[in-house]
Amino acid sequence: MNRILVWGWPVRIGHWLLAGAFVLAWLTGDSETWRLVHVWAGGTVVGVVLFRLLWGLVGTRYARFTSFVRGPGAVKAYLLGLFTQPRVEQHGHNPAGGWAIVALLALGLLTGLSGWLTYQEISGEWFEELHETLASTMLAVVLLHLVGVLTGSLAHGENLVRAMFTGMKRGDADAAIAGARPLAIPLLLACAATCAWWLAR
Repeated sequence: MNRILVWGWPVRIGHWLLAGAFVLAWLTGDSETWRLVHVWAGGTVVGVVLFRLLWGLVGTRYARFTSFVRGPGAVKAYLLGLFTQPRVEQHGHNPAGGWAIVALLALGLLTGLSGWLTYQEISGEWFEELHETLASTMLAVVLLHLVGVLTGSLAHGENLVRAMFTGMKRGDADAAIAGARPLAIPLLLACAATCAWWLAR
């Protein structure tokens, strides 16, 4: 079977930018010395999430929420049949992965908002504790996502990490997206930089 393009540049760059910014924010979260770096990283997370929400509405075929957000029944059926049913090509996110994406986007936004409120010293320690709880929850979902990526790679015989670098997966030619959409990259980077600047100012 051919290898086709399923992830454009905005999805791939946004994915790794979000991952890197979250890791940096997590590593600098308890340091006063690196506090500004932590805030910039958190702002970058928020900016990428905001772009991804927009791209989930107007982006390429498999980036749209309508292509991968499925009901609980579809998620259950996918998980139960992961290693027992005949292999079905998943060009975009599988049903379980789709909900992990939604959870990560929601947590990224809420964690960033609570972090900004903490940075502004609003409501004392309450928002700080909420921020830490949301960040820990997001880390847990990230780890669950990594387990899902490994499991999905084994079940489908497809290196999903490599696919998020190259944008290519197995599939028929008519299932490919029309293009990698490089012109959306400046919007992604501008959104990330603007949010990072605004939250840290």
